[in-house]
Amino acid sequence: MPWSERAAEAERAVCARHLARVWGLPGTVLGLPAWPPAGRQRLHRPWHYWWNAHLLDCLADAQLRAPGPERPVTIARLVRSIRLRNRGRWTKDYYDDMAWLALALQRIGEREPVRILLGAVWEGWSVDAGGGIRWRIGDSFKNAPTNGPAAIAFARAGELEKARKLFAWLENRLVDPDTGLVHDGVRADTGECVEEIFTYCQGVFLGSCLELSEVEAAERTVRAVAAHLAPGGVLRGQGGGDGGLFAGILARYLALAAIRLPKGPAADVAAELVLDSASACWRGAAPAEHGPLFGPEWTEKVELPPKGPARDLSVQLGAWLLLEAAAVLDP
Repeated sequence: MPWSERAAEAERAVCARHLARVWGLPGTVLGLPAWPPAGRQRLHRPWHYWWNAHLLDCLADAQLRAPGPERPVTIARLVRSIRLRNRGRWTKDYYDDMAWLALALQRIGEREPVRILLGAVWEGWSVDAGGGIRWRIGDSFKNAPTNGPAAIAFARAGELEKARKLFAWLENRLVDPDTGLVHDGVRADTGECVEEIFTYCQGVFLGSCLELSEVEAAERTVRAVAAHLAPGGVLRGQGGGDGGLFAGILARYLALAAIRLPKGPAADVAAELVLDSASACWRGAAPAEHGPLFGPEWTEKVELPPKGPARDLSVQLGAWLLLEAAAVLDP
């Protein structure tokens, strides 16, 4: 089965299981945080702003893969509903969340909300710790999951000076000189580097490299991921909750690297990581109601009925992201 068909099955499954109106209002739709939903989850509580930003990104992928007249209606409803559920605002206290939504909105051509979001994101920049954008308002922590997507979004918006400042900060402050991996962040008040390694940190740094044509840094990152974060050639999972999205985000930018990097070992490795991870993910999926149900660790089989992280929207979106990335590379 072509990867495009597998991505379509993932789309149908996620949409059938997770999409629901906001508080029963017509013309609205958001992704329920879990399936089957329990209690307050049916009311879109807790509110996962950035998960829904990635749901929007997945729908944008799907529309590029197989354009159709119905999906833009869902996309428009989702955009409207994100703002509605966010109390009528685009902005939030978390700069990383706003950067993720800006990236998704850029892809569907929403100019005004992108302008508002990027303006708000840049307000998080400060010179302490050598620059960079804070994780959230009132916090001293500056991290890759904020500065990476912000760099990509500013580059795509044509604000290259800001994008290059963010890339330079990531390169100088967070890249481990020994492994080439990107650390999580820096506490600006103490200068302490938080050396935790997350897959999506590598993904967004890689994306910023690609947008700014930093080929050497991009190839180094691909090699680092292959050497340290993909046992057996499969991207490792990082649990449920927010972690359910991490590997899928990395897969998105690995697929972009496979396309944009000069032909050679790094581009080939990037493609192999995506396709081998997608193969493992598909093999491990369980045949559930409405379609395949994916797990947080792509090398492991999913059990039914779903429990734990497999219920999370984030985990299902991470797999859908991966399969859309594989579809991009499908001959």
